[in-house]
Amino acid sequence: MTDRARAISAFITPFGLFEWNRMPFGLKNAPQIYQRMLDNALYGFTRIPRLEGDPVSKQLDPKTSPDLIPAEPKDDGKKSVLGRRSYIDDILITAESWDHLRNRVEGLLDVCDEWNLSISVVKSFWGKDQVEYLGHKVSNHGLEATPKDLSALTDLSFPGSLRAMQSFLGSLNYYSKFIEDYAIYAAVLYELREVDFAAMNKPENRSRIQDLAAAVGDDMEQTGKPAEADIRWIRA
Repeated sequence: MTDRARAISAFITPFGLFEWNRMPFGLKNAPQIYQRMLDNALYGFTRIPRLEGDPVSKQLDPKTSPDLIPAEPKDDGKKSVLGRRSYIDDILITAESWDHLRNRVEGLLDVCDEWNLSISVVKSFWGKDQVEYLGHKVSNHGLEATPKDLSALTDLSFPGSLRAMQSFLGSLNYYSKFIEDYAIYAAVLYELREVDFAAMNKPENRSRIQDLAAAVGDDMEQTGKPAEADIRWIRA
């Protein structure tokens, strides 16, 4: 952390005033600052020297302050040592061959040493042909959804209110690329209003939904298809 950041984030204890030497978890702007610093390290941007004098009262210049790093890396022709950006501390290194992977790992270790970044060996995995990354399974076959995460989505009950519908769609959005015709279903569901849910919950409408679900299920049995009617999509 910079001198100014340490002074501002200091906290009081029974033993006196303590300051952080490294950025801790819990600070509101910690994730975005760490993301910017990692971008600067991977893309080889020039480090800016620390402020001198009183770090708190000194006026900041957005062009020179190490506390105000541009949110996005500039497109000045420089390439990341990994060939792309990384999401905060979840660093994924991909390569076309073992030698290519070794070179990229060496490049990452060099920038970590230059920027004083540490890597946990216990939490690191090397030379794997398949990994789980940000809720997805990444391999040479492409990108897949993680099955253990999908079980929580398939067991979601159909929402009975507008707020519940917004939460329901938010849960599905992350995996929308894996749901066939998701945009068509979502477009209809996003147009629903509270009055629509009130009408849906009326006894006569609930009875119609149950009858329609049973009829669709019978049609599927006659056609020999193994799929069963899902009451949630019938309601939709």
